[in-house]
Amino acid sequence: MLNKAELPHIDPIITTEALSAFCARMADEEFITVDTEFLRETTYYPKLCLIQVAGAVEGVLIDPLADGLDLAPFHALMANEKVLKVFHAAKQDFEILYLLAGALPHPVIDTQIAAMVCGFGDQVGYEAIARKLAGAAIDKSSQFTDWTRRPLTAKQANYALSDVTHLRTVYEKLKIQLAETGRSTWLEDELSNLTDPATYIVNPEESWRRIKARIQNKKQFGVLMSIAAWREREAQNRNVPRGRILKDEALAEIAIQMPQKPEAINDLRLVSKGTANSSMGSAILKAVAEGLARDPKTIPDFKGRNDEMSAAAQAAAEVLKLALKVACESEGIAPKLLASSSEIDAIAVDDEADVPLLHGWRREVFGNLALDIKHGKAYIGMENGRAKLFRP
Repeated sequence: MLNKAELPHIDPIITTEALSAFCARMADEEFITVDTEFLRETTYYPKLCLIQVAGAVEGVLIDPLADGLDLAPFHALMANEKVLKVFHAAKQDFEILYLLAGALPHPVIDTQIAAMVCGFGDQVGYEAIARKLAGAAIDKSSQFTDWTRRPLTAKQANYALSDVTHLRTVYEKLKIQLAETGRSTWLEDELSNLTDPATYIVNPEESWRRIKARIQNKKQFGVLMSIAAWREREAQNRNVPRGRILKDEALAEIAIQMPQKPEAINDLRLVSKGTANSSMGSAILKAVAEGLARDPKTIPDFKGRNDEMSAAAQAAAEVLKLALKVACESEGIAPKLLASSSEIDAIAVDDEADVPLLHGWRREVFGNLALDIKHGKAYIGMENGRAKLFRP
């Protein structure tokens, strides 16, 4: 591996003229590879710090922090229907690009998803897939450096560019494997969610879904919905991480205790002392009051939450999760591609749960079998020393 002194110097694009010229050249490519570097530790919205793009031969860094740089040529390239855009683990990149341009790149492929379809495991990292398919050894020590720092070090620049140069080979080899397995339609199905703008629109009224709380009744559930929505709006308005407002655990405690007076806030274990007499304390009391005043008909059935599963449903879920692992080993695909743990839990509770596993190709591959196992029409057994799924 090259030492620091031997790393080539890479100058990022910092002018609109240079960016326009590069994007014009890329418009003639069959596909380009794209990545971004960003920071979001201290903000709600990610801050774009660097863009990496490579064509068949040429690869560049684009500095979105450069004074006077207009990213319009780049956004136009992302919208160019004639050029396929290749990303790896694209969701956070897409979130940033959607915030900046109000539109998502198209057409696209995500090599992390493609790798899952081809049997490389759950959420395989770029370093691992690049090593396996491109024979590349990537130095990840620069991954979590300060990408706002200028000038970029040679180590930072070379690491960033390697994320798109090796991705060319990764994509080309995955493309061959997809054709051989006939699973291209599976990939298209997965990409449909990734490329849906709704995926990147955060609705504060739905933010309660990320909170784990041992809810016991609908009043508590209503408070959880209101306090979570308040925190989300506050974080968005102040552009700070959610946890800077209140931690998830504190929201859960507020939902369960339902404080209605300042002194009740002071009694909360997970809320900072002195909050009760602050503007935040007033906001919490208002959110609690709004939660308690919610129409019960607008509050979901709290008994349907995973932490309320019966012992029988929990046992069924454990069996189904083992069956999922066996099925995926047999099919050569990543378990996460077929179903998440929460989706398996939902099926253990309800045969008609509205989850992806009970729709489309997933149902054909495992969904129907999962229901048969749940009802004793199929089982897990051993054959030649290996676990296998059987139907009587």
